[in-house]
Amino acid sequence: MADEALDVLRQKLAEDQFQKVAVLQNARLFAFLADAVELCQPDSVLVLDDSPEDRGLTRRKAIEMGEEIPLAIEGHTVHFDGIRDQGRDREATKYLVPAGQRLSKALNQMERQEGLAEIRGLMKGCMRGRTMIVRFLSLGPTRSRFSIPCVECTDSWYVSHSLDLLYRPGYDQFRELGEGARFFATLHSAGKLDERMASAEPDKKRIYIDYTKDTVYSVNTQYAGNTVGLKKLALRLTIRKADREGWLCEHMFLMGVRGPGGRKTYFAGAFPSACGKTSTAMLPGEMILGDDIAYFHNVDGQCRAANAESGIFGIIQNVNAEGDPTIWQVLTSPGEVIFSNVLVKDGKPYWLGMGEKIPDQGVNFSGPWQRGKKDEKGAEIPPAHKNARYAVALRALANCDPELDNPEGVVLGGIMYGGRDPRSYVPVQQGFDWEHGIVAYGAALETETTFAIVGKEGVPEINLMSIQDFVSIPLGKYVANNLEFGKKLAQPPLVFGVNYFLCDEKGKFVNAVRDKHVWVKWMELRVHGEVPALKGPTGWLPRYEDLRPLFRQVLNKDYSHADYVKQFTIRVPENLGKLDRVERFHREHVEDAPEAVFQVLDAQRQRLLDAQKRFGDYVSPEAFAVEA
Repeated sequence: MADEALDVLRQKLAEDQFQKVAVLQNARLFAFLADAVELCQPDSVLVLDDSPEDRGLTRRKAIEMGEEIPLAIEGHTVHFDGIRDQGRDREATKYLVPAGQRLSKALNQMERQEGLAEIRGLMKGCMRGRTMIVRFLSLGPTRSRFSIPCVECTDSWYVSHSLDLLYRPGYDQFRELGEGARFFATLHSAGKLDERMASAEPDKKRIYIDYTKDTVYSVNTQYAGNTVGLKKLALRLTIRKADREGWLCEHMFLMGVRGPGGRKTYFAGAFPSACGKTSTAMLPGEMILGDDIAYFHNVDGQCRAANAESGIFGIIQNVNAEGDPTIWQVLTSPGEVIFSNVLVKDGKPYWLGMGEKIPDQGVNFSGPWQRGKKDEKGAEIPPAHKNARYAVALRALANCDPELDNPEGVVLGGIMYGGRDPRSYVPVQQGFDWEHGIVAYGAALETETTFAIVGKEGVPEINLMSIQDFVSIPLGKYVANNLEFGKKLAQPPLVFGVNYFLCDEKGKFVNAVRDKHVWVKWMELRVHGEVPALKGPTGWLPRYEDLRPLFRQVLNKDYSHADYVKQFTIRVPENLGKLDRVERFHREHVEDAPEAVFQVLDAQRQRLLDAQKRFGDYVSPEAFAVEA
């Protein structure tokens, strides 16, 4: 079989490119590449290794082919996706499930053979007249317990360039592992292109995950969330691998928070897109280790974590000099940055919420743009898309944590879960223990949908652990894995719930954008047992006398007692309603939900009812006792 695949590759590849593949000595790799070449029928195949020359070639070709356009600042480029290809597409993304098997009802899926026939039909001959680019990369630090070798074949130079910024090179790792490389594979084609080099047939967009073969197929799309296979697509495959091997793959950032005496405490955090994830990971004065996907391993009873990636594909809306000084510095200084779906005028990118006046005309994802321009449905087109992005290597950031590539990972002190919850949960609280935190904040994570997902905005939904869209095992099994993982740790991380979007009765946020930094500093103190807390019905709550000096220290801001009470009052009716929605979701959509979920929810319901009986519907945090 390997010999047959090598024969195909020998016939299709130039000699120097064939030799780059042949030395890797991996039969499954040979078979995947041979099948990709025969299916897509590219005019040529370019195999890129880890050399600076090859990385430079990717960037140069992205510009030459018109997939990226140079901007005024050196190293900056812009890419435009098609007007109907601006986010992760739930409807077009499906798991390919073998006949007789079934994933959770909440997951989008179809029969495997039917799906393979469809997408392979769409990809037949899709690279004629083009070059197939073969990339070798690593998820997680190379040569470590965290590393997963990956290969991606694409005909998009923009996708290849994005891979360089977002992931660690992996060609040498493949060569060292040889037949032992157990890798994930992605086959992508942008499909038919329009005059702007954007995918022209979004109605034929398909992103299919064949988890039985650790392979992803993506066609007729260029948006990086649909095409950079190592990102959310490989996340689905990694979850299955982690399930088999007894570790956790999480949709979480990693950050180092500075505490008293110069110490650094590592936190992970799960937030749905546009809910404060990157802005938390990028807090000024703290260290960022990753903004999207984290791997957790139990190492001698410690929870050690590593970033799957080495770059950021971040939402750029509302990034500004005041609120995000670190990333602002990168986005306005020379260096390698890819902007996508922003407005460009005279070589300068503009985006929503950047704190500067946006021109009345320019070029954006819709083509030439002027204020008032409307789409085919008559809706006004904004100057930049709400889901406009930037891609940048983490090491370009001044606060990149030096442990980014540590093969041992870092010891995790705390985990936070947060979403857009305007009605019920307080801005920050701590779980009573691992089980309570995982269930009450993770498995109960409720949020409003945002522009990062194709579909309606502002719709309340349960987004279990902010990973629901990507879970390729039964959801109940996923929750159970998290619960069991914590039980096996000598000292599990503390679990916190955060909510930056709590609103008052008039719909106004009860806390300011930068207040999150205070919540994070309070969590750091809690990890080390340095401040007590109030025992509320939904978790441990901060005391006013601990938050007030933190506001002064962190933000140089006075913090009123009235603001504290408004923010941390327990809204009993709203919290009871939340519990009902969460329980209904788990009973209706989560097959084999662990009994612990319902036990934790029932206990929380009883605590809320007890508080309601004693204090009424809305309870000041100071009604609750300080922990012993």
